[in-house]
Amino acid sequence: MSDHRHRFLQLALTADALRFGQFTLKSGRLSPYFFNAGRFDSGARMVQLAACYADAVEATGLKFDVVFGPAYKGIPLATATACEFAQRGRDLPLSFNRKEAKAHGEGGNLIGADMNGKRVLIVDDVITAGTAIREALAIIAEAGGTPAGIVVALDRQEIASETDRRSAAQAVAEEAGIPVVAVATLGDLLDFASGNPELVGYRQPLEDYRSRYGSRPTR
Repeated sequence: MSDHRHRFLQLALTADALRFGQFTLKSGRLSPYFFNAGRFDSGARMVQLAACYADAVEATGLKFDVVFGPAYKGIPLATATACEFAQRGRDLPLSFNRKEAKAHGEGGNLIGADMNGKRVLIVDDVITAGTAIREALAIIAEAGGTPAGIVVALDRQEIASETDRRSAAQAVAEEAGIPVVAVATLGDLLDFASGNPELVGYRQPLEDYRSRYGSRPTR
């Protein structure tokens, strides 16, 4: 497992953003783990998290000009990631959206850098159903930008439905024709649990969950 994946999972565990047990998801599935990016709730945690995001993006060699954060969780994630790139010597423009368009002042539903004619990297926490990401893709296209890729913290690598064996991330990637980069995946989580004496007991429930709900392998 690469260093940024291990650092992210350890950070998530320490921050209580990654929990093990039995959790009923919005889909109704009973999951042996739960991830909540809202638990990265301090400056120090965000700094460490942003470094993991930046490492994951740099490892892919992805080319982009602007960082975009979809409301709401994507806004602090994109902002922290842009700050991390600035620390590394690359000062990137940053943009994000409002949930509701503003009728006064500057108006509209976009804040920050102009995306027209630019390659845009979308930064978010997860892709669950893909609805928020599809909205972000539409916003970028309307602003004249070109989506270059999407980076998320965790890819659960599970099927969207019994009739669609793709994960939500795979579906979005195929529909939009752009890569979806995950800082870590369910496969990484399994490896992480195997190497941690405190978590090794959760490996089998994780394996069982993947056997039942795991998405088809990425080509």
